[in-house]
Amino acid sequence: MSGPLIIGINGLSLDSSTQAQLLHPAIGGVILFSRNYDDLEQLRQLTEQIRSLDRPRLVLMVDQEGGAVQRFQQQFTRLPPLAALGRWYTSHPHRALDMAYRHARVMAAEVLAAGLDMSLAPVLDLQGISEVIGSRAFSSDPDAVFDLAGHYLAGMRDAGMASCGKHFPGHGSVQADSHHQQVTDSRTSTEIERDIEPFRRLLAQLDSLMPAHVCYQQVDKEPAGFSEVWLNDVLRRDMSYQGIIISDDLDMAGASTAGEPLQRLQACLNAGCDLALVCAPESVAKLLSSLDDSGLQLPDCSNLIERLYGRPSFSLEEQLLVPEFRSWRESLNALAEQSHG
Repeated sequence: MSGPLIIGINGLSLDSSTQAQLLHPAIGGVILFSRNYDDLEQLRQLTEQIRSLDRPRLVLMVDQEGGAVQRFQQQFTRLPPLAALGRWYTSHPHRALDMAYRHARVMAAEVLAAGLDMSLAPVLDLQGISEVIGSRAFSSDPDAVFDLAGHYLAGMRDAGMASCGKHFPGHGSVQADSHHQQVTDSRTSTEIERDIEPFRRLLAQLDSLMPAHVCYQQVDKEPAGFSEVWLNDVLRRDMSYQGIIISDDLDMAGASTAGEPLQRLQACLNAGCDLALVCAPESVAKLLSSLDDSGLQLPDCSNLIERLYGRPSFSLEEQLLVPEFRSWRESLNALAEQSHG
């Protein structure tokens, strides 16, 4: 059995306590961070260790968006923030669309080659006043986000990686950071529609989707990731979404309205999330202990997990034999350097 929990772990390799956690039937996957990365060979050994566990295969994830959110950097292509592509789009749309494809194709090829399955990407939020979204978003224009993200998704798909659009129905229009605060958006459903537009237009292409830990108070009193209104009524019923819904990190302050960790897990699953992220290892230990004491039976998510496995179209070594692919990496490094400068 593979349960719905996608967890963060400590260290550059698996110790005995982490191995025991990963054998727990509630676990369906692992999300890796910079704390788990020293160099490419170490990362490959770590992913091989996880793969070799005597249990159904876990899905391995990372946030490898580019810009400020790129967990693996040394020995990986330096990826520009998505906002750099949005700036190009205003003057050179065809070049920007090509670069969006390159960005995703190179990112996905390198992550898959390291033994992971997917990066939780792309960000589909509109640029706005949000502190935490900022340059992670392509643009403030829904049409630009749709065009650029469509090419980005094609790059991921051609590399053999599943996608995750985030943060539904849109985090860009609220200033507060849901990692550190409870966040409320006071707009009406009509006003929010502009933020939803990229999700709506790309929904059929998204293998998975992540809701925001934002309370859109004129729609529902619960944050979107804990809201049956948003997940079941709007997303599943009205928008006919058939993909996988992955909660944002249940450790975030924006999730605290749902109560203690076990309550948060139950609340997001009851609302319509299929899988749930818990990124802090100390929170994972407490949650698994509470889960064992409660006797709560979690769903078997094996079939959903399998849909997110990476299926590389070609090995990275094969792709590096192609001059065009090598030039893609160079162009991304150059744009990242310009963006940083």
